[in-house]
Amino acid sequence: MIRFENVSVTYDGAAEPTVQGVDFEVPEGELVLLVGPSGVGKSTVLGAVSGLVPHFTGGTLRGRVTVAGRDTRTHKPRELADVVGTVGQDPLSHFVTDTVEDELAYGMESLGLAPDVMRRRVEETLDLLGLADLRDRPIATLSGGQQQRVAIGSVLTPHPRVLVLDEPTSALDPAAAEEVLAVLQRLVHDLGTTVLMAEHRLERVVQYADQVALLPAPGSAPVLGTPAEIMAVSPVYPPVVALGRLADWSPLPLTVRDARRRAGGLRERLAGRDGTRDTPPATPAPAGPVPEPVLPASPRWRLRKRPAPAPTPAPPAEVRDLAVRRDRVQALRHVDLTVAPGETVALMGRNGAGKSTLLSALVGLVEPSAGSVRAGGLVPHRTAPPELVRRVGLVPQEPRDLLYADTVAAECEAADRDANAAPGTCRALVTELLPGVTDDTHPRDLSEGQRLALALAVVLTARPPLLLLDEPTRGLDYAAKARLVTVLRGLAAEGHAIVLATHDVELAAELVHRVVLLADGEVIADGPTADVVVASPSFAPQVTKILAPQKWLTVAQVRQALA
Repeated sequence: MIRFENVSVTYDGAAEPTVQGVDFEVPEGELVLLVGPSGVGKSTVLGAVSGLVPHFTGGTLRGRVTVAGRDTRTHKPRELADVVGTVGQDPLSHFVTDTVEDELAYGMESLGLAPDVMRRRVEETLDLLGLADLRDRPIATLSGGQQQRVAIGSVLTPHPRVLVLDEPTSALDPAAAEEVLAVLQRLVHDLGTTVLMAEHRLERVVQYADQVALLPAPGSAPVLGTPAEIMAVSPVYPPVVALGRLADWSPLPLTVRDARRRAGGLRERLAGRDGTRDTPPATPAPAGPVPEPVLPASPRWRLRKRPAPAPTPAPPAEVRDLAVRRDRVQALRHVDLTVAPGETVALMGRNGAGKSTLLSALVGLVEPSAGSVRAGGLVPHRTAPPELVRRVGLVPQEPRDLLYADTVAAECEAADRDANAAPGTCRALVTELLPGVTDDTHPRDLSEGQRLALALAVVLTARPPLLLLDEPTRGLDYAAKARLVTVLRGLAAEGHAIVLATHDVELAAELVHRVVLLADGEVIADGPTADVVVASPSFAPQVTKILAPQKWLTVAQVRQALA
């Protein structure tokens, strides 16, 4: 169905091809997973299938890509639209209408389908993706994960023979991701749809793939094989595979179920240990005032004039009985949250639970309809931006919102100036988070994960006491995520408070002190990471599920215990 014949792509101004030697076939009715580190060209390979590369992106494509017999060099994207449905990393760039129902119908209207067919397919897709309650909602009012489901639905309704998906579960909560992947499985198995998908969260998808195509490095030829074969040699792999490598299991397990069947011996070796006790997170500084010592009841103490206590510094974040209403939707209600210096907190919950709204309230982008919000003692929505940026920094879901210069070097120079930081401060952070990216690279030429890392470096340059991150691992491979964890741990150790909204349960297990679960705008759980995620079937990391009832969160904890 999809055939790559010795394909290479070189973008204008680039000295070397972004991808080369791409030569493999995706048979009809198979799901092929494209994997590799950030920036190796996965999105370029996907774009070549839909014709976006090179017709939209520019550059030179050598070799040949055919889809259902059509050569993408001679067929532009609109001439492939009846065969190929594409969802990119940024769903906002995908939308052409204002409401959910209209967006689901638009592709079918463009193809001239009959109204009764359109109506039936819209209803089917609303049910398939759990969007029925959102059918009349303006797309602009949806959460990032809800928008991603709408984008996927809009390419399903025309019933394309080929689906090309770039990070389709990156903004989805675990339950929604399972629903989307179940739909894709049904399309592949029951309807013979061909799916080519790139995804960094391999723990969610690798077990569903018929084949895996690995791009090991920029410009290198892909390696094709079964999921087990590729995971044995891949530089990127999920925690279940990491645990299998550590325990020397062969063949490597790809699912929690397979790993649990082999984990008896490992549990025996770990008996009597508990990962949640062995490697506790650093205890943050207390959020409230320290109680005064009880003084002895002697006349000398009663007569001595006691000095006034020193003023207690305001916590980096303090939310009391917060309610926020956005476009007729009650986004938050009765939310209480205090974050101490040095504490790292994850906001988790299903798409639309209110996580991004809470971050927006902390940085002053939305005004409370009731209750109070303070960041470093300031009321965010009433504080001038130049004053506020010294107290709180936000890295949004769409990092391009923070990037406006023509080169990485110019972005870094501007960040240094805005933060009154020493020249080179931002560039040093970029080098730590994005090794190998040159100064003259345009931010738009970076992958989604690389842009996120650049935006994070820009915000970190000001070293705000309170750092807010919205889905900080979208588009990041496991190595990039590990570098991010190292940076954030260092900031927390220096006293920075960090609040991140995330669906990445593996990140929460690795990094955060506390997890705050939200549902329908309310806090339903708030406690130490191990207590909250171990008790949740949806938010438990893979290692926890494999080694239960023992309480382990990460492969690193298991490795430390075995050593």
